[in-house]
Amino acid sequence: MTSVAEPELGRSRKRKEDARLITGQTRWTDNHTPMGTLHLAILRSPMAHARITAIDTEAAREMPGVAAVITGRDIADEQGSLPCAWPITDDMKAPTAPPMAVDEVCFAGEAVAVVAARSAAEARDAADAIDVDYEDLPVVLDMPSAIRSDSPLVHEDLGTNKNATWTFDSAEAGTGGDVEQALAAAEVRVEREFRQQRLIPAFMEPRSVVVDPTGEQITMWSATQVPHILRVMLAMSLGVSESKIRVIAPDVGGGFGGKLQVTPEEFIAFVMARRLNRPVKWTETRSETMVSGHHGRDQIQKLSMSAKSDGTITGLKVELLADMGAYLRLVTPGVPILGALMFNSIYKIPAYHFSCTNVFTNKTPTDAYRGAGRPEATFGIERMMDELANELGMDPMEVRRKNWIKHEEFPYDTVAGLTYDSGNYEAATDKAVDLFGYTSLREEQERRRRDGDAVQLGIGISTFTEMCGLAPSRVLGSLSYGAGGWESASIRMLPTGKVEVVTGVSPHGQGHVTAWSQIVADRLGVPFEDVEVLHGDTQVSPKGMDTYGSRSLTVGGMAVVSAADKVIDKARPIAAHMLECAEDDLEYTGGRFGVRGTDRGVAMGEVALATFAAHDLPDGVEPSIDADATFDPENFSFPHGTHLCAIEVDTETGHVKIRKYVCVDDIGSVVNPLIVEGQVHGGLAQGIAQALYEEAIYDEEGTLTTGTFAEYLVPSAADLPDFTTDRTETKATSNALGVKGVGEAGTIASTPAVVNAIVDALRPMGVKDVEMPCSPQRVWRAITGSRSSGTTTPESGGGLGSIDSQGGAR
Repeated sequence: MTSVAEPELGRSRKRKEDARLITGQTRWTDNHTPMGTLHLAILRSPMAHARITAIDTEAAREMPGVAAVITGRDIADEQGSLPCAWPITDDMKAPTAPPMAVDEVCFAGEAVAVVAARSAAEARDAADAIDVDYEDLPVVLDMPSAIRSDSPLVHEDLGTNKNATWTFDSAEAGTGGDVEQALAAAEVRVEREFRQQRLIPAFMEPRSVVVDPTGEQITMWSATQVPHILRVMLAMSLGVSESKIRVIAPDVGGGFGGKLQVTPEEFIAFVMARRLNRPVKWTETRSETMVSGHHGRDQIQKLSMSAKSDGTITGLKVELLADMGAYLRLVTPGVPILGALMFNSIYKIPAYHFSCTNVFTNKTPTDAYRGAGRPEATFGIERMMDELANELGMDPMEVRRKNWIKHEEFPYDTVAGLTYDSGNYEAATDKAVDLFGYTSLREEQERRRRDGDAVQLGIGISTFTEMCGLAPSRVLGSLSYGAGGWESASIRMLPTGKVEVVTGVSPHGQGHVTAWSQIVADRLGVPFEDVEVLHGDTQVSPKGMDTYGSRSLTVGGMAVVSAADKVIDKARPIAAHMLECAEDDLEYTGGRFGVRGTDRGVAMGEVALATFAAHDLPDGVEPSIDADATFDPENFSFPHGTHLCAIEVDTETGHVKIRKYVCVDDIGSVVNPLIVEGQVHGGLAQGIAQALYEEAIYDEEGTLTTGTFAEYLVPSAADLPDFTTDRTETKATSNALGVKGVGEAGTIASTPAVVNAIVDALRPMGVKDVEMPCSPQRVWRAITGSRSSGTTTPESGGGLGSIDSQGGAR
């Protein structure tokens, strides 16, 4: 009797990639040095806004090892302008974005000159010898001030600091009612303003670029998330035939959106390599990462919510200011728009209005950072749910249960115009509440409040959903996005029975090689060890849309599934010919074609070998069972979950300690639980870091004062609690495996859970918000500010807000 192999899907496989990565056998971009490579060092502006009046490069040119010193003016006609692929409105203002400044610098950290030398040290020394004269220009840093008519301008030629204003209104779109009517008729009205601070994607591997122009193609190695997009943009922006550009993303040490970019340094290296006709390499220092790599978040959110006195939400109005920084990068203006589709979250909101004004400032440009718009939206709505509960004197979990979409109501058309295909918020929440011990913690909280304990307990809730898999292409087109959302894959059946999988998504820590091997092993019935996954090289994998937005599995993985199914279909007539039976008599199970009702059969490997030999194939059948597939989903996928956080706050010092953290996520079907666990833990770390630690801070002159890890606080494992994680499962209906995506869930959900817990602990003292990051100093100031204004103290009890006669919060 033939034994049946254990299914791979759902199996906790250790990652194939890890043995090589953790033993130092990596292929980072910086490890690659072609013969004759020159090293680049980039001189950056210390000024946030200034005219360049003179650049003296003579001393630098004379220094040892220097091959060239180039300024922005030297390459003004050939360096092009960095592309923005998301023009969100027809009248969007977009400045020219030269990779290297020519006449004017618009943020501290902008490139003004580049040195090519025999070694990186010689290049850096020469860059330090370049003398630049600057003429100060007014610095624009504050968004509300920037949009005033009397504000100085970041770009004089645009005539405004507004990039664009994008709106969505449910009444106009036909997806809901009129929000102004809902607010006017409200029995309860809550208005709050929240700040999403600026963050820096602190990936482990600094950015690095190597360009070799000496072959038939110009080959670029880059620590990038988007090799295919980078290739297209280089060709379109620099006027080089796409067929003459090869981009390779080797091992990439983290990205989090920070490497979802077409960077100035990639353009500069490309131009320098062509000019010098020699390979060049640029690898940034950590301080360069902080000041010149794009930043994330940076929004001011004004939210207004209307509700009935029983807690039923009747309307939500969202007004945002979003900081673009000095220039538009690849998807900068569209990031807040992704949030527009998610502010309604899991709730049945009858009327909704969203508006966002994007603002230019003299800061480092912003762009996608893990979650890209959805963490900002989830934070806003989840903070508002707690605020509504507080105004009504209701338990915040009760308010959520009252308003969320019930499991029997799926598929559900949201007020923002999306269709949620599946979900069960009740099941995930019930499991989380049980694991958390919600009731007993609430009882302990009340005891501490009664006793006037100096250390107060807060309980934070975040019940969330997000849209994963940046697709489908038609939806992206309706949002004016400059590309599609499809993904490509190929499967090559080797004559030895081994399998090569070529994928268009490009990993930077997600475990694609392992997960794709599991999918193909199950689908084709071959051993997990016999599957090789190839990626990240536009010559090996010529088609792809790359990795971001939790799209790898839900889109890229489905392309792999489709390619595997095509392999089976192509192998079927050959197998029937080998077994001398009709195709309809065949059944395919566990990698073997068998004749129904008999023990006769052939394995997929046997069919592959017979196809390779091609000695006896059916007439008209080509000697190949290899297959290509491109998958474009009909809908996003919508993972969801409930995150609960218990926090102890020392009211005398402001010290915050996470006592317990529980999350139950529903990500549909699971390919590899071990990888899922790692993704959740990493996401939680980043979301908690925003709540408690991280913030990019500028002084009044526009200088980044958090330019190293001494000032920009990234937590270590020692700073984070143990996490209790679990899952429920409702399959996605938009793909064959029922998967939903997990890469950003932890980051999206955890930030409001932590902040809600801190505010919950301090509500009896009159505290309604603590601006992120909730450092001990900020927490202590919120407490002392409330005490000085005469609000309540812990021993006085609940401290719930009251409702005025017009239904407004006060």
